[in-house]
Amino acid sequence: MSANDERNGELPPGTGLLSFADVTSQTGIDLLSAIRDGRVPHPPITGVLDFRFTVIEPGRVVLTGYPARRFYNPIGTVHGGWISTLLDSCMGCAVHTTLKSGEAYTSLEIKVNFVKAVTDLTGPVRGVGRLTSRGRRVGTAEGQLLDANDTVLALGTTTCLIFPATEAGSRSSR
Repeated sequence: MSANDERNGELPPGTGLLSFADVTSQTGIDLLSAIRDGRVPHPPITGVLDFRFTVIEPGRVVLTGYPARRFYNPIGTVHGGWISTLLDSCMGCAVHTTLKSGEAYTSLEIKVNFVKAVTDLTGPVRGVGRLTSRGRRVGTAEGQLLDANDTVLALGTTTCLIFPATEAGSRSSR
């Protein structure tokens, strides 16, 4: 795929979009399991930033990512935005595993602490998201970015707003 294709809205290979109705008509854990198992396409962000769902459990999601030089910042390490996106995804998806059919969520805030530099030599990393609290309208989760030796590279927390899918309105067209 060329940079021009990406600018024109082409999706990375192996990824795709589901309708909001398809996403919210099933439980969160069923949807994420279908993505992991290849029964539905991975979200486009996973193709752009090279990470995949590897573990889906109630309240726990693991994404495996592959840091590469194409994600480097000007100082020669993987950009914090890549790390933050991986953590945001695994933490938000930990909350997503708790959704009932007809529920949706959105991130309200995330916080990330960068503990150790990540480079292409770091090798595959795992973003592990764990649910810490689930209420009627708010879910919280924590995350860790770990290397193959379980060294902590970054830590994060998130707060997510949970709402009936019928309240989503125009959000579904984004």
